[in-house]
Amino acid sequence: MRATSPSVRSRLFALLTIAALSGLLGGCGYNDFQRLDEQSKAAWAEVLNQYQRRADLIPNLVNTVKGEASFEQETLSRVIEARSRATAIQVTPETLNDPQAMERFQQAQGQLGGALSRLLAVAENYPNLKANQGFQDLRVQLEGTENRITVARNKYIQTVQEYNVLARSFPTNLTAMMFSYSPKASFTVANEAEISRPPTVDFGGQPAR
Repeated sequence: MRATSPSVRSRLFALLTIAALSGLLGGCGYNDFQRLDEQSKAAWAEVLNQYQRRADLIPNLVNTVKGEASFEQETLSRVIEARSRATAIQVTPETLNDPQAMERFQQAQGQLGGALSRLLAVAENYPNLKANQGFQDLRVQLEGTENRITVARNKYIQTVQEYNVLARSFPTNLTAMMFSYSPKASFTVANEAEISRPPTVDFGGQPAR
């Protein structure tokens, strides 16, 4: 029987080591981290896509409302300013684990959503706008976009929850520490409540509370 050469034994040992490491990494959640990390990035990209869709509709909405000469300028200005702030803040996939960046983003988008809700509510008091087909079409598009935002946001929350559970559970938390898989920031409950709460509108001239 011929003896196995040192080079063959070295290659065999290397292959066995790679196989063992692959099994170890797979058993410790490494592959799951890869999958969920990519899923969370894709889900976040869809969130941004829908927020951008909303932002793109606003200039046409503003121009349509401007045609109503007596429309509340303060309400209109708040939408314009909120859109400017919201589009100035970007959270990239690389900064998704930054709670402060996510909080700033959520706050800006929440303010824009609130300003838009108030504008649409105030518009109900203007018969010309209610009869304007262009305005109504934009309103339908905005409502549809808000629904898409909710769906995309919920998908992101679900994906991040799965990722964070993996990052915090034993023994996969050891893999997370080894490869620097930090928990990702999600949307906060407080922010969700703020976005979902309709604005208080007072047509009698009293300030909204």
